[in-house]
Amino acid sequence: MPTLNYHHLRYFRAVAHDGHLTRTAERLAVSQSALSTQIRKLEEQIGHALFERRGRRLFLTEAGRIALDHADAIFATGEELLNTLGHGGTTGQRLLRVGSLATLSRNFQIEFLRPLLGRDDVEIVIRSGTLDDLLPGLEAHRLDVVLANVAPGRDVSIPLVSHPIAAQPVSLVGVPDRVGGRASLVQRLREQRVILPATGSGIRAGFDAFADRHGIEPRIVAEVDDMAMIRLLAREGTGLAVVPPIVVSEELASGTLVEAGRFPTLSETFHALTLARRFPNPLLRELLGGTPGTTDDDASPPPATIETGGGQGVRSLPVSPPGRR
Repeated sequence: MPTLNYHHLRYFRAVAHDGHLTRTAERLAVSQSALSTQIRKLEEQIGHALFERRGRRLFLTEAGRIALDHADAIFATGEELLNTLGHGGTTGQRLLRVGSLATLSRNFQIEFLRPLLGRDDVEIVIRSGTLDDLLPGLEAHRLDVVLANVAPGRDVSIPLVSHPIAAQPVSLVGVPDRVGGRASLVQRLREQRVILPATGSGIRAGFDAFADRHGIEPRIVAEVDDMAMIRLLAREGTGLAVVPPIVVSEELASGTLVEAGRFPTLSETFHALTLARRFPNPLLRELLGGTPGTTDDDASPPPATIETGGGQGVRSLPVSPPGRR
C-alpha cells in the first residue's frame, strides 16, 4: 500500500487555507511551479482532483474538503504530540485554545481561566462565535474546549463530552432609584419595566416559566442576547435586568446597581465542551480539576462550593471583585 507523503500534504493544506497559489508560494518562500508540482503529486497519489480554479482563486473539490479535514486533524495531532509528549515538563510556553460563545459573560470567562492568567508558561487563545462556528474547530482540534451556557443539541454529530463547570443564580437588578422601597420579586416584575435575555436562552425559558406560574405579564423594554449589553442597559436605568450577578459584579460592588431579588428556581449553568481525547491538553486538566493520567470519565470536579439545586459536580464561581469584567 502506498505511503502518504506528508510533505505534499503540508503544501496542500497551506494552499487550501489561503485559497491562492501565489500568496501561499510567497508566504512559504517557494516557487509557484514547485508548489503546483507538490499538489499534483498528492492528487496523483490520492486519485482525485483536490482543487478547481475559478478565476484567480482555488476552491476545494469534495475530495479536497475531505482531504483538508484529515490534514487539519493530522497536523493538529502532531502539534498535540509535541505539546503533550515532546514538551511536557519543559519551560517552554504551553498553549490553550478556547472557544467561547460570543454572548457568554466575560466575567465568567475570566473566573474560569483565572488559574492560568498571568503565568509566563501559558498562552491562551480565545475565539468567539456561535456553537455552529466553534464546534467544527473543536472537532478539527483547532480548539481544546468550548465554553457555553447552553447544552449542545442532540443533533450534534461529533462525540462531545459536556462538563457542567459552574452554576450561577439569577437575580433582578437595577439602579438604586428603581429598586428603592420594599416590594416582593413578583410585585416588582408586575410594576417595573424589565430587560430580558433573548428568547431561546436558558435564562429566558426559566423566566417565562416563572412569570407564567405567577400570572405575570412583564413589561419588556428590551430583549438582548448579549450579557454585556444587558449590563449597560441596566446601568442606564432602562429597566430591571434579569441576569446572573456575576455579569454585573463590578456594578454591584460599587453600588451602581443593586439586587431587587433572586429567582428561587432559576439558575444558569455553564458547560465546558470537549472531545474525548487520549491526550487532552494538560492545561485543560488543571481547569477542569483532573490530574495527568485520568480520563474524562474519572476526572473529579474542582473543589468548590456546591450550588444548592445545581446538581452534583457543578460549582459556584465567585463574583469578581471590583475592576474585573
